[in-house]
Amino acid sequence: MADRTEHRLRVGVVGLGIAGGLMVPCLLRHPRATLAGVADRDAELRARFARDYALPVEDEAEALIARADVDAVYIATPHQFHRSHTLLAAEHGKHVVVEKPMALTLADCDAMTEAAARAEVALVVGHTHSFDPAIAEIARRSEAGEWGSLAMLALWNYTDFLYRPRRPEELDTAQGGGILFNQLPHHVDIARLLARSPVRSVRASTAVLDPTRPTEGCCMAFIDFVNGAAASAVYSGYDHFDSDELHGWVSSTGRRKTPRHGESRRALSSLTGGDAEARLRATHYGYGGGSNQQRGVAQHQPHFGTLIATFERADVRTTPDGVAVYDDDGVHEISLPSSSDGRTRVVDELCAAVLDGTPPSHDGAFARTTVETCLAIQESARLRREVVLH
Repeated sequence: MADRTEHRLRVGVVGLGIAGGLMVPCLLRHPRATLAGVADRDAELRARFARDYALPVEDEAEALIARADVDAVYIATPHQFHRSHTLLAAEHGKHVVVEKPMALTLADCDAMTEAAARAEVALVVGHTHSFDPAIAEIARRSEAGEWGSLAMLALWNYTDFLYRPRRPEELDTAQGGGILFNQLPHHVDIARLLARSPVRSVRASTAVLDPTRPTEGCCMAFIDFVNGAAASAVYSGYDHFDSDELHGWVSSTGRRKTPRHGESRRALSSLTGGDAEARLRATHYGYGGGSNQQRGVAQHQPHFGTLIATFERADVRTTPDGVAVYDDDGVHEISLPSSSDGRTRVVDELCAAVLDGTPPSHDGAFARTTVETCLAIQESARLRREVVLH
């Protein structure tokens, strides 16, 4: 185990899919952490990694977690494994970063938090977009009272999410498929971070617009906070409108993109059989694949769609390179370094917790409430009424 006198935390990556593939370069360049090895059941992804790095490569999560030269693990496995892999890591005394959603039930969230507490290991939940530099900057200035109190947040994101290649369970809401547990947590997490208040209630509407993708693909949610602030979160993954058009055609990873409306739908229609789709998901979006998410250096800020925050004395909007502030004096932009991203800040928080003893803000309790809010959104849409959180 690492102690606070050591400079670099040795982190293993469990799962080389989309999130794990993006975390690998982040760990390789992080000043306080180092990549200690990876694990994935997919032989092709393991071979790609072994080709690039002379680091341990395991075919099972258990084997990587049990290694003596691993201090912490980044769990980027399918949602149904988050609880078991977090509990396994805690049993081996390993610190944990777990991808969103933390879990699919509140009972699982509680079990994970309790296991980390018993083992006295750090637990950070990597809702990476609430770590984005622009969101962090707005949160910092808001907390300092620079613009007065927050009144409302408007968050919109329109993507091709539902037509990226998927495994079968990713199209089954009961197993955490669709947007409610994969995309809405980003909006909820960002809103909660900026509102700095418990969620009082939600009112939501969802829809399944394509019977061949039988899970919720769009959602509109109204989130009411105890302190009187409110957030409207709109997400659609149906690959028609692309809200990156409103963001200067900069993708969520901060990379330049060209408009490709409907391209993901058309590409998916050429596949035959669920196995072909699942295979393409692994090979194209996993580590070393052809996805634009992993190609090249990000020239701009990462983001999760468009965000406008209304404060007493200003409206504030995220931009490709920082934050635009609209106040009584006009408009000006706060520029932020393009080299920083949400994943780096996730690792920063893990390192601060383990090496400095600083309690993480995105801990199990914080992430549990995000899951609770998403479950309430699901219930509100089903019942067509407001749902009050307890």
